[in-house]
Amino acid sequence: MLDETPLSPDWWLLRLGRRLRTRQGQLNEWRNYFTGEPPLPVPPKGLRDQYKRFQEIARTNICGLITNSSVNRLAVTGIAGPDGEPDEAAWAWWKTNRLPARQKQLYRSALSQSVAYVVVGPHPKDPRRPLITLDHARNAVIERDPATNEGIASLRAWHDDIEGVGRAVVQTREWVVRYETTKPLSGRQGLPWGRESWRIRQPRTDDGPPGVQRNPWGRITVVPFSCMPQLGEDPEPEFAQAMGIQERLNLSILNRMTAGRYSAYKQKWVKGHKFTRAIDPATGLEVLDPVTGQPVVEQPFTPGPDTVWASEGENTQFGEFSQIDLTMFLKEHEADIVSALLVTSTPAYYWLSSLVNISADTVTALDLQHIAKVQEHIGNFGESWETVNALAGLVAGEERDLTQAEVRWRDPRQLNPAVVVDAAVKKKSLGYPLSVIAEDMGEPLSRIKRITATAAADQMIAAALQNRTNAPSPSPSPAEVTGE
Repeated sequence: MLDETPLSPDWWLLRLGRRLRTRQGQLNEWRNYFTGEPPLPVPPKGLRDQYKRFQEIARTNICGLITNSSVNRLAVTGIAGPDGEPDEAAWAWWKTNRLPARQKQLYRSALSQSVAYVVVGPHPKDPRRPLITLDHARNAVIERDPATNEGIASLRAWHDDIEGVGRAVVQTREWVVRYETTKPLSGRQGLPWGRESWRIRQPRTDDGPPGVQRNPWGRITVVPFSCMPQLGEDPEPEFAQAMGIQERLNLSILNRMTAGRYSAYKQKWVKGHKFTRAIDPATGLEVLDPVTGQPVVEQPFTPGPDTVWASEGENTQFGEFSQIDLTMFLKEHEADIVSALLVTSTPAYYWLSSLVNISADTVTALDLQHIAKVQEHIGNFGESWETVNALAGLVAGEERDLTQAEVRWRDPRQLNPAVVVDAAVKKKSLGYPLSVIAEDMGEPLSRIKRITATAAADQMIAAALQNRTNAPSPSPSPAEVTGE
């Protein structure tokens, strides 16, 4: 049985584990909205079974569009030191851990689930090599010091499919403790968080990881990447303000599909005709509709260009209902989408089909609020990446201060190449260094180093050729003058 003494590793396991459990439902809801599977729109009363397929196809995923529009603008292109020069060691850690390609996964998870995590530790095969892994909000949680906002405890918990048990790692500034569940678990079961559900993990071999060890870095190595955190509030996903609009949009689509299916075309009616009830030949009983329970009647009136409707009734009348105009449904649909884009600062050109042949200046104007939001993400995530780099330096045994390293991001603006080149030429005429100009043009740090080195080599070659051309011709010797 675990010890629930406050601030002990066992106490942190149960405290953070129960917090992890309470937010699973909210994470599932946000995940469903992001993947385009929000709650099904409610059909008319009594027609739920008939409308099931309509409900499923009446969903248009706006929340995923809102999230990915920001993810597509986020990309780290390099890491620079305090002097602005590329930090080769830090970038080597990035490439070794495949972060240039995997960083989008982190941003997408953070913006769709409100937070994601990066975990730093030693590589199992080389303790001096930093191992940087990404983790989901379902599996990790961190407790912060309210005075300094630094992490004081973290929990990572997951299901081990190979051994069929739950595993957890509690980390404080002093200790790292590994746990496993006392009973086997299937992947479909949620992790238990009772006192008798966990025990400290014992290594199977002498060289296995110990269950309890001191924290060699004295810091929490789980770094959160939060989506636009607010003071005193838990972070929310990128599309939080559009969730209600998403449900309203799906309902309007369901209504439009229903009208299109049953009322968009003129429906026929007949009055005064006596219909014959359908009889099951096997039982001789009336056939009942399985949904409404009403008797099924034979339909002698089939529309067609070569058919004539006739009835033996004396006062039979035929007619048709007028169809419903779907224009208002379409306008309502477009208005809901525009509302969702506005409240989330997503550019309108992602949807509006009326924006045809727009100029670059118009795109820039429509991008202003969106770029401001992305810049806020860059500032927030940049601080988290700098913390990751500092932790990686601790693992690698670097003695230099990596807290001053700066993460360089790709320019999130969609600029016209001609405008970029024109600005670069003007900056060159003002005396800007080539490295600064190349960085402003969006070149990554590795490419900037190559550009400046190549330019310097070309200047040296040009100067050498110029000196050779301008060198004076040698004077003739006395023998050459006299002809001797």
